[in-house]
Amino acid sequence: MSGAIVSAHPFTTRHIGPTPADVEAMLDVIGYDSVDALVDATVPEAIRQRTPLELRGHDGADAEHEVLAALREVADRNQPLTSLIGQGYHGTVTPPVILRNVLEDPAWYTAYTPYQPEISQGRLEALLNYQTMVADLTGLPLANASLLDEGTAAAEAMTMTRRAVRDAPDVFLVDADVHPQTLAVLRTRAEPLGIEVDVVDPWRLVAGGAAGGGLPAAFGVLVQYPGSSGEVRDLQPVIEGIHAVGGMAVVAADLLALTLLAAPGDLGADIAVGSSQRFGVPLWYGGPHAGYLATSEDHKRTLPGRLVGVSVDRHGRTAYRLALQTREQHIRRERATSNICTAQVLLANAAGFYAAYHGPDGLTAIAQRVRRLTAGLFDSLVAGDLTVVTAEFFDTLTVAVEGRADEVLAAARAEGLALRRTDDDHVGISLDETSTVDTVAAVCRALGVEPVDGVGEHAPELAGHMRRTSAFLTHPTFHVHRSETAMMRYLRRLADADLALDRTMIPLGSCTMKLNAAAEMESISWPAFTDVHPFAPDDTTAGSRQLISDLERWLVDITGYDAVSLQPNSGAQGELAGLLAIRGYHAGRGDSGRTVCLIPSSAHGTNAASAVMAGMQVVVVACDEDGNVDLDDLAEKAAAHAEDLAAAMITYPSTHGVFETGVRDLCAIVHDHGGQVYLDGANLNALVGLAQPGRFGADVSHLNLHKTFCIPHGGGGPGVGPVACRAHLAPYLPGAGRTGPVSAAPHGSAGILGIPWAYIRLMGAEGLTEATRTAILSANYLATRLAEAYPVLYTGAAGTVAHECIVDVRPLTKSTGVTGEDIAKRLIDHGFHAPTMSFPVAGTLMVEPTESEPKAELDRFVDAMLAIREEIAAIERGEVAYEDSVLAAAPFTAADVLVGEWDRPYSREQAGLPAGPSQAAAKYWPPVSRIDNAYGDKNLVCACPPIEDYA
Repeated sequence: MSGAIVSAHPFTTRHIGPTPADVEAMLDVIGYDSVDALVDATVPEAIRQRTPLELRGHDGADAEHEVLAALREVADRNQPLTSLIGQGYHGTVTPPVILRNVLEDPAWYTAYTPYQPEISQGRLEALLNYQTMVADLTGLPLANASLLDEGTAAAEAMTMTRRAVRDAPDVFLVDADVHPQTLAVLRTRAEPLGIEVDVVDPWRLVAGGAAGGGLPAAFGVLVQYPGSSGEVRDLQPVIEGIHAVGGMAVVAADLLALTLLAAPGDLGADIAVGSSQRFGVPLWYGGPHAGYLATSEDHKRTLPGRLVGVSVDRHGRTAYRLALQTREQHIRRERATSNICTAQVLLANAAGFYAAYHGPDGLTAIAQRVRRLTAGLFDSLVAGDLTVVTAEFFDTLTVAVEGRADEVLAAARAEGLALRRTDDDHVGISLDETSTVDTVAAVCRALGVEPVDGVGEHAPELAGHMRRTSAFLTHPTFHVHRSETAMMRYLRRLADADLALDRTMIPLGSCTMKLNAAAEMESISWPAFTDVHPFAPDDTTAGSRQLISDLERWLVDITGYDAVSLQPNSGAQGELAGLLAIRGYHAGRGDSGRTVCLIPSSAHGTNAASAVMAGMQVVVVACDEDGNVDLDDLAEKAAAHAEDLAAAMITYPSTHGVFETGVRDLCAIVHDHGGQVYLDGANLNALVGLAQPGRFGADVSHLNLHKTFCIPHGGGGPGVGPVACRAHLAPYLPGAGRTGPVSAAPHGSAGILGIPWAYIRLMGAEGLTEATRTAILSANYLATRLAEAYPVLYTGAAGTVAHECIVDVRPLTKSTGVTGEDIAKRLIDHGFHAPTMSFPVAGTLMVEPTESEPKAELDRFVDAMLAIREEIAAIERGEVAYEDSVLAAAPFTAADVLVGEWDRPYSREQAGLPAGPSQAAAKYWPPVSRIDNAYGDKNLVCACPPIEDYA
């Protein structure tokens, strides 16, 4: 900020861990005189960006107070109205105990996906609560641990249904009263898969009976419940109708309404989908919001996304873990049923806690109050001689206004309200938890009628067959946390069970876990951002749209591409959007036969899954013995598919943690054979300020804002995966007109864009570049210090690594039986989250330190790894058998070490305090011992177990 007071402690020194003295010491270990020399040796000159990075409209790094002041000015440009637009997004009250102790608590928002279950029992229990909540409310026994939003959940249900129903035409029926954004996402996802989306009125077709023929042959039908118009219809005739033609019934259901309305599962539905946003999660201009999908036990092995299951640890104690097909895209790749990687865990947890805090009685009371207010509005409108189109309602009414829609919206605007414009002749009004009698009165004034007496005091009974009769949320967890004291302590107990960045380094390769600074996070709870509906009038959202335009511009500057869309709400969605842009580009040139996608064998599993979802055929390209893409194999396969080559997908730096020198040659080969180059931007944090993919040959990339640009992982989401491309692909970005949306909200997870906006302002161009340089320095420091004990599998031309390194434990496994999993579990006893296990190479560990960790923490990790190597050496020397070793038994709970007789060949101290007595003061004790994964899959339980199991 020009003319600003220079901070005594620039933010870059807060974000970047190593001090200048640390840097000198680290360089001495690696064997380089300077970071410049290390970077010159590591980053190929062929791609090197030699001019300093420039960010248009931002001339340097700002201090934290300056950035927050600037962000306040941006927020002030938003003028949120009281939103009664509905359409799947509703006002809600986030209980302060959840806002402060979950959404604003780094113990929750800096946690990683719970792939290491022993150190994730808190967030796994929270997700099990969420699954139980969804399963109970929908009346279906199996629910996943969240999806990205309602639109993508519906799309996942569509493809899941198609897989389940094999002998039916590729037709999916969609209720004409479905939310329009859901329909748009369905069409985007259906087209490359050859699915015909047929919009119908299923009730009219069913009512036609023999005369109308009933429902046409289709593999499934999606109905909205209540409808987007507000109409509540009896689901049973449509469910029976689709079953009669051999298809499956998918119901997009409002969870709050399900406290009053008959559950879809009770009526025979096969799948229920929707959003849990109105359970205490802010509007946030469209996201992040946790979608849900629930189904029957019959489909448990094809359920998309993550599934939390109940198992036992080695002592038989109840323990939670991710079950079945979790990360299945890494195993099945192009045969995967979904490309989901990031979900919306933090928001699912918030929704689950909301349900636990209110309980079934509280949720029902909220729903009844909303319906009573809606009934009062209905009576007032009818008394004022207006025609209300909605006959049976929960919270939404559609009103006929005969050509006056714009006039009514303007009158509502004068009252501070935003209504939904359905068409020239109709407006929609959706009430919610935040609505009051005064809200109803304001709506009445906008429509020129008087409110009747007794608004909000009564509502007509629902028809008996539509009324909920089954119990829900009966588990004690939804009954014992009603006071704030109880909830606060429950949240603290769960957080204490876990390891997150607020306690320790998380050295995960491929999934960058670095500082999510408090100043970056501060704006997520500002009402000017939280209270904005995604379809609010543009002139009321100038601040949010400025965040979007600023970020788009800066990401263009950073990547060297020409255009960016921020709509994709995960990295996997960004991958799909980029591939759809390539597909659209080829089709626009009359080249729709180009459907082959070349993907290296080392690629992230979502790459192959995304390619299949984009209607492409995957052809795998080999890697050479150094882990690089085999350019000869690539050239051979590109030539063989010259007529039908659509794209090649690569990750750069590679998934092996190396800057491959032939990347420009790779791009040229693909282009020479008519294809486009998709560069997976997962590792952009090794490029910022040093190289620009849009300038060295790539055509399109997704970027993980939840990695490189500091949006926190939140235990497995939220994520933002914008897609950046060169100019010729720009017309095919989501929202650009020629390709449909990939997420339900126009701007995806816009509510958290203040985080990367603040990060870029705080760091400035020079700071961003320094972060990249330090990430490379730290990775090479770890690789050098670990190499003697654990060989580094792949290095670049100069013998250095990029921002991460793969250490090979396979020789140790062969000689001693000790596996990467044993090392991962033993690291827990040292107080560390494990590195990435067995990806991209089975039997290895991939380590990424990031730029944020100080040298002292890097050294602590190395010391732990070396101590573990000495324990392995004891097995090598024959001093202890593997089965009797401390490694085979790790991790150790406090009870394991303190209670009962001790008959092991190592001491209690070695088991519990492997770093020595000084570790005791800050010791993390896992709540469970090593978990039996096989038991959990053989005895699948994915809802809260009976209370007796906790005894």
